[in-house]
Amino acid sequence: MMDAENQVARGKNPERPRPYHRGFDLEERLLQYSARIIGLVDVLPRSRTGNHVAGQLLRSGTSPLSNQGEASSAESIDDLIHKLSICLKELRETRRWLLLIQRVPMVKSPSMLDAILGETDELIRIFAASIRTSRAKQADSRRASSTGRNSTGNMT
Repeated sequence: MMDAENQVARGKNPERPRPYHRGFDLEERLLQYSARIIGLVDVLPRSRTGNHVAGQLLRSGTSPLSNQGEASSAESIDDLIHKLSICLKELRETRRWLLLIQRVPMVKSPSMLDAILGETDELIRIFAASIRTSRAKQADSRRASSTGRNSTGNMT
């Protein structure tokens, strides 16, 4: 049987199996990621340092889930880019806290953080790519509106 730290690192929850999803479901992925962050926070030491790092990690590591939800109902492309940028910023902060936990070390097996650090890096790449794509669409849209063409290149 795996101890609690190893279960957290591997994203396992013996009480609730991960549902199977076809395709890419970012919300589900962020939900699982947030659950892993919460599990990790629960095994950090109950010390002044542990409590400080736990609080910071809990805030930055669970924030992308709610901010991505906000981004999915953005009111404009500017709003979308702003909310995606918040997700990216929070993931980058989370990565730094995870590296600190690993370096100190604040868990019994620092290598157990490799999996969650890998997922953090993948999420950072996903959000960075989404922002680049959104900015490109924004630039195309602005170019088209300034030339009197719609997004397909036809005159309006």
